[in-house]
Amino acid sequence: MCNVCGCSKGTPSIERADAQGAQTQGDHHDRAHGHYGHHHDHMHGGEKVHDSHNHYHGHDHHHDHSDQHAQRGGALVDCGADPAGLKTAGISGERAIQIERDILGKNNRIAADNRARFLADDLIVFNLVSGPGAGKTSLLVRAVSELKGSRPVGVIEGDQQTSNDADRIRATGVPAIQINTGKGCHLDAAMVGEAYRRLPPLKGGILFIENVGNLVCPAAFDLGEACKIVVFSAADGEDKPLKYPDMFAASSLMLINKIDLAPVIDFDLAQTIEYARRVNPSIEVLTVSARTGVGFVGLYAWIRKQAAHQRRPVEDASR
Repeated sequence: MCNVCGCSKGTPSIERADAQGAQTQGDHHDRAHGHYGHHHDHMHGGEKVHDSHNHYHGHDHHHDHSDQHAQRGGALVDCGADPAGLKTAGISGERAIQIERDILGKNNRIAADNRARFLADDLIVFNLVSGPGAGKTSLLVRAVSELKGSRPVGVIEGDQQTSNDADRIRATGVPAIQINTGKGCHLDAAMVGEAYRRLPPLKGGILFIENVGNLVCPAAFDLGEACKIVVFSAADGEDKPLKYPDMFAASSLMLINKIDLAPVIDFDLAQTIEYARRVNPSIEVLTVSARTGVGFVGLYAWIRKQAAHQRRPVEDASR
């Protein structure tokens, strides 16, 4: 969990709205280092020495797990067996749980504000999560190109550095805002709220959020989206849902990309779906190829179904 691994020590930056089309690497935001409400504690030897991640320490936080490796007689070192779901030197399981609750509680309050704004704008929002290289950006380039004629579409891109992905989206004529997270391994609700304010109006449209490529931490952070979509590449290996269960448990849809490669790499689709539903029995599954366009008609039908599902409670409440 990133609240103890220290992955978010870096300084996030979000493009200015007038910076679209320009590289923003190094374009740090003009706000004070409030990090949009993103607050991480740092612990050393069981004592809190900083209460925000505004400081750079000049050294990496590598934790020594030599005590675990010194255990003999077993082939598995299970650091997830702790009540906190992880084991970190110098922090008790109870303290790790409290830190996680504090961070996620604050994030969830901001996510609720985001969700209210999205609903007020009649906007359906999808949070795309995956490991690096699954093809999220290629998938989005095709999807926004084909959807932009029917409704407003916008994209918020998340990466540690560069605006390469946002540039690819903007080349389609669709607005995109890049968030660079520095050393951070995920987007949080405050970052997304700030980026959304910099997009043009998207009322009645679709907002795609492409999260940082990481199959662990983004699972824990609600951004205010309607649902998470985990993008899975046929080349990733069938057992990813079992290796990274939190991500598949948190997602409503598993989108299996690069399905055109399946015959070449002997990909077992049925086994992958069985593993995913072992983790999340209700997860829906679609297969697509961003390269060939196969399966995108089904994806668009799924998006329309989600939009109708979101509107129904609002319409019912207005009667």
